[in-house]
Amino acid sequence: MSFNKMFTSVANKVAHAAGMPATFVGCCAIIVVWAASGPFLGFSDTWQLVINTGTTIVTFLMVFLIQNTQNRDGAAIQAKLDELIRVSEGENKFIGIEHLTEEEVEDFRLKCEQAAKRADRAADRANRAAAKQTAKQAAK
Repeated sequence: MSFNKMFTSVANKVAHAAGMPATFVGCCAIIVVWAASGPFLGFSDTWQLVINTGTTIVTFLMVFLIQNTQNRDGAAIQAKLDELIRVSEGENKFIGIEHLTEEEVEDFRLKCEQAAKRADRAADRANRAAAKQTAKQAAK
């Protein structure tokens, strides 16, 4: 198994486990046990260091695991959307726009919004014309 496949497998499992209710309850239990042990350990520097070090390490590692998972999810969604655009009547120029600058994407968005407004106005005109035609036929 390649390193990338192994990392992806581990990242998926850890991200899935981190989102489970049992994991949250377990973390809360660890904090309760740690807090309850404070009076017995005299609230020592070592007592504080244990929780500080543990939470720092977990947070540091989780940032990278979660980012990896989000990167893959985002890429998979983009690939699926690109395929839907490719096989539909949508314009193929939208495939891959996630690689453009923010300004270029905003230009695409504004053009789409303007096209949608034009289509709505054209549909309204067509509906009014059809209603007039129906009224004329009913009056005959």
